[in-house]
Amino acid sequence: MPLTQIIILAAVQGITEFLPISSSGHLILVPKLGGLADQGLMMDVAVHVGTLLAVMLYFWRDMIGMTRALGRSLGLMSNRRNLDNEFRLFFKLVLATLPVIVAGFFVNKYMGADLRTLEIIGWATLGFGVVLYIADKMNMTVRQIEHISFGGAFFIGLMQIVALVPGTSRAGITMSAARFLGVERQDAARFSLLLSIPTIIGAGALKGYELYKLDDPVLLDDAMSVAGLAFVFALISISLLMVWLRRASFTPFVIYRILLGGALVYVAYYAPDFTF
Repeated sequence: MPLTQIIILAAVQGITEFLPISSSGHLILVPKLGGLADQGLMMDVAVHVGTLLAVMLYFWRDMIGMTRALGRSLGLMSNRRNLDNEFRLFFKLVLATLPVIVAGFFVNKYMGADLRTLEIIGWATLGFGVVLYIADKMNMTVRQIEHISFGGAFFIGLMQIVALVPGTSRAGITMSAARFLGVERQDAARFSLLLSIPTIIGAGALKGYELYKLDDPVLLDDAMSVAGLAFVFALISISLLMVWLRRASFTPFVIYRILLGGALVYVAYYAPDFTF
């Protein structure tokens, strides 16, 4: 893969993965609108692995806290009142991940390529941008991450299934779901970003095994390069997002999604041969 495309993919993934604007949709758009060869799902997963390392580093305190709480709480499952908040958070993340594991298996096996069309990306980008706006503006903002119930976590997990459609945005739909539950913007983002960890680990493990079986050193080098660059871009993006949400809303992301989604729908139906 050309170095230029590797850098573009890493930048697009790193910047968009944790913003509610759909990283997968943008990754598909890069080759479609840039006149480049589709990088394929394997490279998509490689850049996701880079962002995985970034989110784990940014939330290292949560990672250590949940690990320690898991060790302390294993013997206390019979009394839920004695469980650490960190252990509850760990269990909620596991619970929220289960639906997408099941759905992801079937989508990856039977529908993966069929969903990577410009029409689907455009309508999903547009439609779920409106959903994000409604969720952000019409619900209270008084709950923090510890107030998310186990049922609420499962609801967020169910909504995450929708993100298997490119253009939806995993971050966007899970943040929307949390906002519908009344969770504050920063905590909605925090739960969404932490939820990305087991999801990306699952996808990365599956595609990583396929990459290992291919025994292609060139493809492996490209995957490692794009993952490393995506890590840097993602770390910067996460930091800026969390600072932004301390004092502002999701509205700029909604506006971007509506403009982008509208443009993509137009291109899909009226200018299918368009490239930059």
